[in-house]
Amino acid sequence: MVKARKGVNRFWSIAMTIVCVLWMYPIFMVLMISLKTPTAISTSTAFQLPAAETFAGLDNYVDAIARQGFFSSLFYSVFITVTSVFAILIFCSMFAWYITRVRTRFTKLLYGLCAFSMVVPFQMVMFTLSNMADTLHLRTPWTLWIIYLGFGAGLAVFMFCGFMKTVPLEIEEAAMIDGCNPFQTYFKIVFPLLRPTMVSVSILEAMWIWNDYLLPTLVLDIDKYKTIPMLIQFFKGSYGRVEWGPMMACIMLAILPIVVLYLLGQKHIIKGVLSGAVKG
Repeated sequence: MVKARKGVNRFWSIAMTIVCVLWMYPIFMVLMISLKTPTAISTSTAFQLPAAETFAGLDNYVDAIARQGFFSSLFYSVFITVTSVFAILIFCSMFAWYITRVRTRFTKLLYGLCAFSMVVPFQMVMFTLSNMADTLHLRTPWTLWIIYLGFGAGLAVFMFCGFMKTVPLEIEEAAMIDGCNPFQTYFKIVFPLLRPTMVSVSILEAMWIWNDYLLPTLVLDIDKYKTIPMLIQFFKGSYGRVEWGPMMACIMLAILPIVVLYLLGQKHIIKGVLSGAVKG
């Protein structure tokens, strides 16, 4: 029995290692192409390891950073990600606390709608969303967080509600007996308890918002505002020639911050997901 279990564990370890390699291979190819000269990229040696005559060093990265609009796109991506994640954490956690503690048919309906929103494909609402954003004047980076708040609320509310169901109600009752109003109870008692779930939700939402291409392209005025994913498609030279080296370098620069963020907080993601997966 023990030998059979060890064999199964070894099999899954090998299988998951193969899957991991397959997932990492495209990233490795992007990194390799970003270090090559334009001549090497346009020939049959594009997918071979860089040699002395095909190695471009950091020239493509310098070109990508020096490209017009890179720093403004970086600023827009950072601003949109930070404001959207902040809004999702504050508003969704307060909403989840309310519908968890106030158990009525209406709050149950609201929870069901939030859970249902996670299974609705974005393609079903993207055209009406674009029209609504235009009507409400939300086509700027300064207001895009409102739209991300709506799309990110489903997962955030689901995880926050799952965690809140594990928090004893007596803690909040004791705070109210001591004279705390609902806002003081939330920010002084509930908010610190939500820290593990806060970290996991913030990382998951930041990964999604930072890498998102479709929603900003539909909503933002592309002639005025471009995020990093939107900027990547504009690496073209004369006669529509694609500059693969700087483009791949820009992709690596876009990947690096979110990969570092994930590596720093991966243990919190697992802890927060497990704490938010309680049925109720």
